[in-house]
Amino acid sequence: MALSVAYAVDTGHVVGALALTGAAAPDEVAALVGRALPLRVSLDGGRVAALPLSARDLAVAAVDDEPAALAEPLAFGVEMTPEGKPKPALVRLASWTGGIALATDGLTVTVKVAVARPTPVVALVSDEQDTHVLAGEIPAQQTQVRLPVTLLADSVHGVLVLAAGWAGHLGKVRVT
Repeated sequence: MALSVAYAVDTGHVVGALALTGAAAPDEVAALVGRALPLRVSLDGGRVAALPLSARDLAVAAVDDEPAALAEPLAFGVEMTPEGKPKPALVRLASWTGGIALATDGLTVTVKVAVARPTPVVALVSDEQDTHVLAGEIPAQQTQVRLPVTLLADSVHGVLVLAAGWAGHLGKVRVT
């Protein structure tokens, strides 16, 4: 069995995993996901938010067998060699809970400990028919970043947060 993963280029997060027998996975991510990979979140009232990750922001890699990546892909990351190629072994990312707060004027992402170097953060926030794509970085020696977005008070949104080095979060968040 061969394991292939789709991963976010900016943060290294595995966002999807595919185990194949026989033929190898395509080298181009678009051949696997099309124009975008939609991650879905259940919201209130039976609604579902789709958070599409654009194929242009993703890449594909053949990696060593890691069965847990099939069940929990956002807990793993892809590291690059000095030549810019994906390493075959996936990395288990640091887990964290909480640390995601939506307000009417932005999304605040807070990690458990101060980061050693500037840490890229990518977030997608559903909003009815649109998806807000937010990007920034947690500064070195800091624990948080605030990403601006305008939302309605007390509304509920699907949110995907990818902070490099930390397990990704996908879930529903209420604006406070």
